[in-house]
Amino acid sequence: MAIHYYCRHCGHKVGTIDADVDGHQLGIEQLSDQDKQEMIDYDQQGHVHIKIICEECERTLEKYPAYHEQESFLN
Repeated sequence: MAIHYYCRHCGHKVGTIDADVDGHQLGIEQLSDQDKQEMIDYDQQGHVHIKIICEECERTLEKYPAYHEQESFLN
């Protein structure tokens, strides 16, 4: 099972973890049920896809804080 990290705003693949790790090691159990539902998806092969914010989008959000209200601020 691989864990893939993607930016939730621009879709850029940030990274992949191929090692065997569990949700406890990743801190997933600390997320609320709503956050888990919004941030984590599973594909048919059992791989985990986690939506995060990449550095580029983080810089944009710092510069334009109103963008936090939008699911995606890129066109």
